[in-house]
Amino acid sequence: MQNWTIQKLLNWITGYFTDKAIDSPRLSAELLLAFVLQMKRIELYTNFDKPVAKEQLNHLHDLVKRAGENEPVAYLTGRAKFYSLELDITPDCMIPRPETELLVEHAIEILRARTGNQFVCDLCTGCGCIAIAIARNYPNADIIATDISDAALSFAVKNVEKHQLKDRIKLLSGDLFEPITPQLEAHQFDLITCNPPYVSEIEFEKLEKNVRDYEPATALLAGADGLDIHRKISQQVCSYLKADGILILEIGYEQGQAVRDLLEQAGCFRQISIKKDIQKHNRVIIAER
Repeated sequence: MQNWTIQKLLNWITGYFTDKAIDSPRLSAELLLAFVLQMKRIELYTNFDKPVAKEQLNHLHDLVKRAGENEPVAYLTGRAKFYSLELDITPDCMIPRPETELLVEHAIEILRARTGNQFVCDLCTGCGCIAIAIARNYPNADIIATDISDAALSFAVKNVEKHQLKDRIKLLSGDLFEPITPQLEAHQFDLITCNPPYVSEIEFEKLEKNVRDYEPATALLAGADGLDIHRKISQQVCSYLKADGILILEIGYEQGQAVRDLLEQAGCFRQISIKKDIQKHNRVIIAER
């Protein structure tokens, strides 16, 4: 019987994922093996010759098979990295994307240019990734985070507790701003952030299998043109921003002008700018009141 060491397994799984055209095959192999062995990724490389027990091999085999069928590794391990933070994740939440870190970077930059305690609202918070990243990197912010999915919010609660931010992040269940007014006296914010669903019905059918078949459609789909949520936010946002407040939204790379038009129609913004991601795609829109 072959003696499966960590090195042999890493090489075999990487090759298997490469043949299956799985994204980032080496990283995916490392994440799954580290999860099964309860190690850090770096520890895999300091224990190359360590044999892996049969029970662990059986568990790993099941996960590798599922990953080879395009089930996301983040859902298999229940973990995701975002802005250097480890978050608990579930198929009820959209997996945080590196592109969304651009929104966080601009949010933190804006907050650091302001003085005093800042009141922040994060809409469509999902697993809480944006709210938590902002709170961890800007200590003078109190954050309200909302989401329409109670299942996603249950994991946001876990992540807020995991990063010891219960005293600074309040989670509310409801559609966009809906849960805020009846529960809070103060309901105007210095900064509002949101990574909303923005995939159109046509685009949804063309998504990669690992996204379309596994991530929650409610976190992706936004009507025929992908702008249903941006449209609702633009119609409501002016009532929830302070006189010098700022709105930051993630957008699809072809949606820049359409979202700019919606925000201009809102009638309360003096400046609207679009920021590009590392791929030079329009990714974030910033509207200053």
